[in-house]
Amino acid sequence: MKIGIIGTGGIAKTAHIPQYIAAGADVVAVMNRTRERGEAVAKQFGIERVYETVEEMLAEETLDAVSICTPNALHKQQVIAALEAGCHVLCEKPPAISAYEANEMLEAARRAERTLHYGFHYRHRSDTQLLKRMIEAGELGHIYAATALALRRRGIPGWGVFTNKELQGGGALLDIGVHMLDLALYLMDYPKPVDVVGHVGQYLGTRPGVGLMGDWDADAFSVEDTARAMVTFDNGASLFLDASFMANVDAADTMRVELRGTNGGASLFPLVIHTEEHGALFDKTPAHLALEDPYARQIHTFLEACRQEPSYQQAEQAVTLHTIIDRIYAQA
Repeated sequence: MKIGIIGTGGIAKTAHIPQYIAAGADVVAVMNRTRERGEAVAKQFGIERVYETVEEMLAEETLDAVSICTPNALHKQQVIAALEAGCHVLCEKPPAISAYEANEMLEAARRAERTLHYGFHYRHRSDTQLLKRMIEAGELGHIYAATALALRRRGIPGWGVFTNKELQGGGALLDIGVHMLDLALYLMDYPKPVDVVGHVGQYLGTRPGVGLMGDWDADAFSVEDTARAMVTFDNGASLFLDASFMANVDAADTMRVELRGTNGGASLFPLVIHTEEHGALFDKTPAHLALEDPYARQIHTFLEACRQEPSYQQAEQAVTLHTIIDRIYAQA
């Protein structure tokens, strides 16, 4: 398969390009609006051609698929352009900056009859996949409650455009909160939300301070540093979300999902299963679990999907995901 890469930043260099190469795909072109950066990445990985615009790359190349690794506000336009050019698409998270955009991308995938996947690599971790198999086997029963935590003590990224609302669409919620929100929904089989109560705010990001992920420009900080929400679903379940770039907590970084079911509970990360058996309470952990790079599994899953009938499930789930996020922001 011939692959094109749109955006040559960190996630393209550390995850997408090397994993495509490892999977045997042929990365033939990269695009970056700053040509020097594109040329540097092309030289690093032995990629033949470099483009400065998406339109030029899609017109000049005959591509089977593209990865989109650009700021959030550019996702919709670039995803739709690639789909209309006949490409399957793997787009980095978050899918879009609104449910309206996510739905436009879904409809474009259906019209083009091409697969559209999103870069939620936590889905592809070995412990996540083990828990998913256990849930599908009924070992937790009906999952009626979930908690999704994405908290950093002082974790505003000091690089990129993560603090720029115009390019990102949002802050902690759309950057790290979306990972754990998607993961909880994925494990719950993406139930339909019926009510959302949410809150976002700027509390610490607009003040200079200690940064554990580099220095940021507090004066230019235009996104939320905190987002919290409660979501209820049509199957009687509920979910609590807590996301923050900067929280006065003990751990420097917490990415965690907790599930409560009628037959048992579970938590990630690490994976622990909570059950009642034979008159006793148990907390069970795997004695051994073969680890696999989640980015490698993500690329493998995407390439396999490209060889089969078009898959729209992730694109449909993205609309539900952004419906929840839109409602959280709407209450700000």
